[in-house]
This record gives sequence, structure tokens and C-alpha cells, in this order.
Amino acid sequence: MKNLLILLIKIYWFCIPAQKRRKCIFRISCSKHVYEKTVHQGFIAGLKAFKYRFQNCRSGAHIIENPITRKLQIILPGNQILEEEEISKRFLN
Repeated sequence: MKNLLILLIKIYWFCIPAQKRRKCIFRISCSKHVYEKTVHQGFIAGLKAFKYRFQNCRSGAHIIENPITRKLQIILPGNQILEEEEISKRFLN
């Protein structure tokens, strides 16, 4: 099953050029993150990573400036907070 998930991601990368893919709010793209989790930690970890990213990498996220640290943060649709280091650079500019 691990190899099937890896193959599906590779097919996705091959069939859909990078410029045509949906832009991710995370610094590491969703497909790259799921691929890495699957390769290094196995099929179940890859599925969990996919579920998390699918639920959180969509519209409804809000960028805020932390009033204490003055760093940017993003609040995901599931009310989790990402730090500036985890946010895609295209959102920070």
C-alpha cells in the first residue's frame, strides 16, 4: 500500500505541472509532505498526513500578527496555528 500511495503522488507530479497545481499555504507543499511521510514513516503516517493537509490546506485560513512576538501566524480552518516558518513564502510577501 505504501508503494501505491507513493506511485499516486508521482503520477500527480508527472501529470499536473507545478504551475497548474493548487497553491499550498504550507511552506512544504502538501504532496511533498505526504510523500516524505510515506517514504520515511510508512503508509499509515502518509494517510494521516494526507488527511491533516486535506482538512487544513483550503480556504478559510487567516493570517495574523502575534501581538507579543510580532511574527506572522496563520490560523487554519481547524483552529490550529502555524508559525511563520511553516507558512508558504507567497503568503508572507
